[in-house]
Amino acid sequence: MSLHLQNIDHIVNGVPHISGIDLALEPGSFNVLLGRTLAGKTTLMRLMAGLEPPTRGKIIMDGKDVTNVSVRKRNVSMVYQQFINYPSLTVYDNIASPLKLAKHPKSDIDRRVGEIAEMLHIEHLLKRYPQELSGGQQQRTAMGRALIKDADLILFDEPLVNLDYKLREELRDELRDLFKARNCIAVYATTEPNEALALGGNTAVLHEGKLLQYGPTEQVYREPNGRFSAEMFSEPPINIVPGQLTDTEITFDQTLHFPLRRKAETPGTGRL
Repeated sequence: MSLHLQNIDHIVNGVPHISGIDLALEPGSFNVLLGRTLAGKTTLMRLMAGLEPPTRGKIIMDGKDVTNVSVRKRNVSMVYQQFINYPSLTVYDNIASPLKLAKHPKSDIDRRVGEIAEMLHIEHLLKRYPQELSGGQQQRTAMGRALIKDADLILFDEPLVNLDYKLREELRDELRDLFKARNCIAVYATTEPNEALALGGNTAVLHEGKLLQYGPTEQVYREPNGRFSAEMFSEPPINIVPGQLTDTEITFDQTLHFPLRRKAETPGTGRL
């Protein structure tokens, strides 16, 4: 399944939250939305999911216009940064709930819950309740519920932000491995450049509701198309120093002169 956001705007009470975003995601791709708080990451994912309609533009899934199709009629899963599980249900029943709602046979549910639980290393916790789990185990349970649907689109809204560093690193590695074997589109939101680099795939850099750059993560990191992309995708933070560029040199503070060694220009971009 492909996903194409065509010139999407989202305006709330006269305030633009998303502006003119055009983004095409390929089948089987892992995509990171990178941006600071209030950059528009969560809003964009809610639009992708059908939780909110765009003010302008179209959302095309697998060649079909689903702009005004509700989330219930889309094959979408979402994992939030909070550990959202049903407290009165066991881990087994939490993971199995989408299949039970779809009235799958019990034998099929047992098999698939077992496979997902083993994949997430929580097969020994299936009889426990969420309040008996650690934060990492609760998040694995929420991820299992999202993964078991075989959704065409899976959205992760900063799912590891409330976990400790070691556990975040472990789950990031597992996520990459999980999606190598799936043909769905995965979208993962984060504020951290190092997390985008660790996850790989493609990265979309967002700033104040606008898409600044999109492409393979390493390429976006090494070849930012402007100052804002460079600042947001820098680890550690870059320093900005004013200078003057001519055809032959770069000058700082009108006293430091460095000869300019030009690289081959990228065709059609004017970038050096």
